[in-house]
Amino acid sequence: MLPKHAKGRTSGFTLIELLVVIALLAILAGLLLPALTRARAKSLTLFCLQNMKQVCTAGLLYTDDANDRFPYNLASVEIKQKLAQDQFINWNSTIMNWELHTDNTNTVLLTRGGLGPYVSRVATVYRCPADRVVSDIQAAAGWTVRVRSISMNAMVGDAGQFSTKGVNVNNPDYRQFFKMSQMSQPAQVFVLIEEHPDSINDGYFLNHPDDCEWFDLPASYHDGGVNLTFADGHAETHKWQLASTRRPARPGAAHLPFALAPAGQGDFNWLMDRTSVDAE
Repeated sequence: MLPKHAKGRTSGFTLIELLVVIALLAILAGLLLPALTRARAKSLTLFCLQNMKQVCTAGLLYTDDANDRFPYNLASVEIKQKLAQDQFINWNSTIMNWELHTDNTNTVLLTRGGLGPYVSRVATVYRCPADRVVSDIQAAAGWTVRVRSISMNAMVGDAGQFSTKGVNVNNPDYRQFFKMSQMSQPAQVFVLIEEHPDSINDGYFLNHPDDCEWFDLPASYHDGGVNLTFADGHAETHKWQLASTRRPARPGAAHLPFALAPAGQGDFNWLMDRTSVDAE
């Protein structure tokens, strides 16, 4: 017989108590999961920013060894020409697309020449960990990522056939910076930028300041923002203000190039102000 004080009472939870505990756990999970998601996104942003700083530092070391000259920053046609001659002179030699081309996965094209030796031939620093965008045919082939997320400002470095006369034929009214010493405000000129998956082909990030249209579009992997590095060596995250800049990161989502209405030029103008200066 049970003692009087325990009569009719057994150990354990009642159904109501169990339901209350489950409800409390659900509430706590609802409160914690968004915070954990934000924390994870923040850590990816910082990790990516650190990777980009490594590539930026590699560029500065290259410049020191090259008598103040920035790395080569060539477009697709000339990259292919140099590779055909077994020359890996560009800052990187990948030409990416949504097809099953080996450039999308070939880390040797990142590490053999250009800045590769200055990052100890570590290919992972060229890709943002938040960039996991592949096309349907790439996914069907078992691909989960491509090798590069960043590109270089077209107005920085030797652009080869585009800049043989000292100016860039793509932007003749703006200065092409071949050397660090040509910059009066290196903290105001970006060098590396995360580029939208739709336009990240040769790594030569080009826009025309007077056209008011995105030709190459920056990425927005970090809560609608992008990571950039600048010629003085610092790196920062900038959050885009307009939905037109924050196009979804999936094949064909950007529909480039696209013109901008006057009310939608704020992000474009912000980046163009940090691209170059008027030619003298």
